Amino acid sequence: MLVKLSTHKSVSETAAALQAAVQANHFGVMQIHNLKETMAKKGVEFTRECLIFEVCQPQQAKKVLEENMSVSTALPCRISIYEEDGKTILATLKPTTLLAMFHTPQLEPVAQEVEDTMVKIMKEAAAERGIVL
Repeated sequence: MLVKLSTHKSVSETAAALQAAVQANHFGVMQIHNLKETMAKKGVEFTRECLIFEVCQPQQAKKVLEENMSVSTALPCRISIYEEDGKTILATLKPTTLLAMFHTPQLEPVAQEVEDTMVKIMKEAAAERGIVL
C-alpha cells in the first residue's frame, strides 16, 4: 500500500531533487505543503520536518476522471518527504491501491503506469549524486 524509500540527503536537498525528477518525468508539482510551517501558523508546535508534494500528470488524470469522477477525491498524488531515524524518507500511497477502492478495473493500467513513474521519480530524488539506486 505504501512505497517508502530512504536517502542520506537532507530534506531540503531531497525536495530540490524531487522537484527536478517530477519535471523530468513529465509530471508537475501542484502544491508543496510544509507541515511544520502550517502547524506553527495554527499555533501548534511541530518540530519535525515534513514536506508534502502534490504532483500530477494531467493526461493521466484526465483519463481517470473521464471514467470515474469520484476518483477526484484521491487526486492529486502525494509524495511526502520527512525525517525518520536519522534518514530522509520519501513515501507515497500506491496509486494502484487507491484506485482499487473505486472498483474501476479498466483503469488499472493507468494506475500502474502512474505508480511506476512515481517510484521512478522517488528513486531519482533519493539517488546519491544523480545515481539511481
